[in-house]
Amino acid sequence: MATSNTRALARLMLAPSVGVLLTWMIVPLAMTLWFSFQNYNMLNPANVNWAGILNYQYFYSDPAFFQSIWNTLVIVIGVLMITVVGGIGIALLIDQPILGQGVVRILVISPFFVMPPVAALVWKNMIMHPGYGVLAAISRWLGLQPVDWFAQYPLFSIIIIVAWQWLPFATLILLTSLQSLDTEQMEAAEMDGAGAVSQFVYLTLPHLARAITVVILIQTIFLLGVYTEILVTTNGGPGYASTNLPFLIYRTALLGYDVGGASSGGIIAVILANIVAFFLMRAVGKNLDK
Repeated sequence: MATSNTRALARLMLAPSVGVLLTWMIVPLAMTLWFSFQNYNMLNPANVNWAGILNYQYFYSDPAFFQSIWNTLVIVIGVLMITVVGGIGIALLIDQPILGQGVVRILVISPFFVMPPVAALVWKNMIMHPGYGVLAAISRWLGLQPVDWFAQYPLFSIIIIVAWQWLPFATLILLTSLQSLDTEQMEAAEMDGAGAVSQFVYLTLPHLARAITVVILIQTIFLLGVYTEILVTTNGGPGYASTNLPFLIYRTALLGYDVGGASSGGIIAVILANIVAFFLMRAVGKNLDK
């Protein structure tokens, strides 16, 4: 009886916070779903009428739709590859006893605290600018022609900027996992004649598997919503070369003033994000059960 009363009291105390959280999530989602079936343009807000699935058909038939989905997947996969591989490498380096280890770790994780618009502006105007950027100066010093990164390689440039921001996060998670590795196992393997590569493949990498899975899960959720870096640097261009799904929704809503079409795109984005999250959660569950 006491246990039953305790559980009831716990649920009662949790009810307000759960109610606020559900309201915070469900109300905007319900409003987006409602507007996705309405013919609602901000240039004519008084004329709102039922559109049915026409908004979804319009958004689906947009020439940038499939390109935006492809670009979204490329950004997610590209950033994950760079951050996971780079995070493992940097974590292995800064895990070694070196002079000023604390300062080095702070410098390594500092890009994660830079706001996305600021990071995008720094990369656009100070690093990748074809006229006076750092990379252009290096190219001239080597006798090469400077590259206009955002015109010639727009999607790759976005991936580099986003990966630079998320690399510290992956490094921090992987470093924390790396520090929990049993040193006695490493010493025993070394005494048995295992080289550095064998130790990494058979001891370090399996130990980091859970941390890598968590990094992939968390980053994927956020990378599906990358938007600011594209707006600040390429504005989705040239053409649709760097337009991903969130930016396409922004363009439909705030540049085309089409709330109905943008809402249908938002619902499609939510469905795709949940599909990706479902498979990732299953992968995480299988990994953690091992």
